[in-house]
Amino acid sequence: MKEIFALVDCNNFYASCERVFSPKLEGRPVVVLSNNDGCVVARSNEAKALGIGMGVPAFEVEDVMRKNGVEVFSSNYALYADMSSRVMETLLTLAPDIEIYSIDEAFLNLAGFNCSLTDYGRKIRRIVKQWTGMPVTVGIGRTKTLAKIANRVAKKSARVNGVLDLTDYSCLDTVLTGTPVEKVWTVGIKTALKLKSAGIKTALALRDADISWVRQKFGVVGIRTVYELRGISCYLLEQNPPVKKSITVSRMFGRPVESIEELKEAIASYASRAGEKLREHSLAAGVMTVYVTTSRFIKNRYFNSHTVEFAVATSDTIELIRNACRCIDRLYRKGCAFKKCGIILNGLVSENQIQKGLFDNIYRLKSQRLMQAVDAINIRLNSPLQWAAEGLGQSWKVRFKRRSNRYTTCWDELPEVA
Repeated sequence: MKEIFALVDCNNFYASCERVFSPKLEGRPVVVLSNNDGCVVARSNEAKALGIGMGVPAFEVEDVMRKNGVEVFSSNYALYADMSSRVMETLLTLAPDIEIYSIDEAFLNLAGFNCSLTDYGRKIRRIVKQWTGMPVTVGIGRTKTLAKIANRVAKKSARVNGVLDLTDYSCLDTVLTGTPVEKVWTVGIKTALKLKSAGIKTALALRDADISWVRQKFGVVGIRTVYELRGISCYLLEQNPPVKKSITVSRMFGRPVESIEELKEAIASYASRAGEKLREHSLAAGVMTVYVTTSRFIKNRYFNSHTVEFAVATSDTIELIRNACRCIDRLYRKGCAFKKCGIILNGLVSENQIQKGLFDNIYRLKSQRLMQAVDAINIRLNSPLQWAAEGLGQSWKVRFKRRSNRYTTCWDELPEVA
């Protein structure tokens, strides 16, 4: 049985999350800003209509936002992650096979559904909206690439009412003709430029391109894209996501950091979070890289990094913090106003496949039990335990001055009903 893919995509995800718990925002322009309220990272359709671009610095559009009554929010990652989980859990009840593609997208396999796929897409929209409050669009096709294209058209066309089924070949050529080649899944900027220079400007032209020429110019990825546009599936549903190859934890500081003590507090905090991520995925790291940087906009920018290889792969927060702080001793430069630091963990292995060290002097079993106890406590607490090396004040932390309440993850910020 051939697979039929449905791509379910949340509309303006961050902005829609804010609207779920504040109905007064419906129909009003909404903008969400990045860390330290620096740049625009999400916009409602009303904000897009005002000409507010993605990624523009907030200060450049401040006048536009103020004059048009734009509602502005800091990123609320706890809320967005939880709302994403609720949407994905809802989709799991609507299809037996699902691939969570990103925080706001999922592929569903609708093969074998003996009903109108358009009607079922509308059912998906209705139930997700009813159960989570999130608006979604649904694109349906015989391949992931066609489902992506269908979803894009469904977002823009009021006529299809949020659902487009491209398994109906009567409209397929028309849709592909109206899709610029750079909007095709897996086609990057450089590839699009090469295709356009060869006269291939639409998805339809790419579908009908000579396969030998595509193989010569773009290799296996290009061939797969052409086959996908022809309705031949090359990308199957990935129900078990691949094992992570690296883990990164970094943040911009809320203000420039000049003292080594504060820099160590920040890197200790990031090392603690990195350890939690490792244990969440039952992994251990063999290599850790710590980096620091000043602002890229100053004349004498300073960027440096240092890498540590562990004798035995680890997920022990104490070991991560100790080595991260030693890296800061090597990287710190007096007189620099640091804007950011971070940790990158590589050489990841399953915690069940850790190669023991002959001269290892760390009591690993005791360490593992301690980490399990700390994680268990933190899961239960709204204010988790912190390691002393992270400091108390943390005045360097990223700023979220306009962040809404964490309505679904913090008891003290639950919505009140009068």
